[in-house]
Amino acid sequence: MNINTGIIFKIKKYAIHDGPGIRTTLFLKGCPLDCWWCHNPEGRMPGLQVVKTDASPKGRGEIIGEKMSVDEVLAEIEKDIIFYDESGGGVTFSGGEPLLQAAFLLALLKVCRDREIHTVVDTSGYVPAETFVDVCSMIDLVLFDLKLMDDEMHRRYTGVSNRRILNNLEALSASGTPHRIRFPLIPGVTDTDENIGSMAEFVLAMGSLNRIDILPMHRIADEKYRRLGLQNRMTHKQPPTPKEIAYVKKQFEGYGFRVSLGG
Repeated sequence: MNINTGIIFKIKKYAIHDGPGIRTTLFLKGCPLDCWWCHNPEGRMPGLQVVKTDASPKGRGEIIGEKMSVDEVLAEIEKDIIFYDESGGGVTFSGGEPLLQAAFLLALLKVCRDREIHTVVDTSGYVPAETFVDVCSMIDLVLFDLKLMDDEMHRRYTGVSNRRILNNLEALSASGTPHRIRFPLIPGVTDTDENIGSMAEFVLAMGSLNRIDILPMHRIADEKYRRLGLQNRMTHKQPPTPKEIAYVKKQFEGYGFRVSLGG
């Protein structure tokens, strides 16, 4: 696959929680993490994916993912330019992990910059440092997911160490590229006082931002896990209550953060 071609598994129009204004969100396939609470499990596996379901014709199945060129993606993006101009919006690249298709993503960011289309990338930060720096230099805003500060806990719930992620966040802070932290609120996992305190201190020490977006866990992906035949490891967890969300919000605010719900 060349740099002008990539795999998209979803295009979301008129998104309002993936950055400023009204946006088109493109979900790039493939992710190096295995988060227990992942709400896009269909985006984990790189490449096109055939999934057999009860409704599939004999010998056939649903294809997840579509190979698209930069020009094809740009054509989809440009359909909504009027909404970007009126709302201060643009295009957001999400996933999966969009930086897993770094060459394709860079090509898309370059054509968007040429057309003065505002760009946002939502990333886990788990990519090689040189890739991260190259891509971030082309982005207008980075939404950086920060989950767990304890490395052992991070390995347990995401399958990878958080060392690379924290190093890349420090590099992002030093780069001057605008960014925001996104915090998945998972009851009993990420919402502990210890995790929140460690995270707040780490972010504040960098001195580059004071904003946190809280993303409360939800259950809308349950049917996806069933359809894909994947284990859902969060069936025993319920979404956080309004009281639990308010408590976490207050905790971050106590460290001086401006806190938003939902991004």
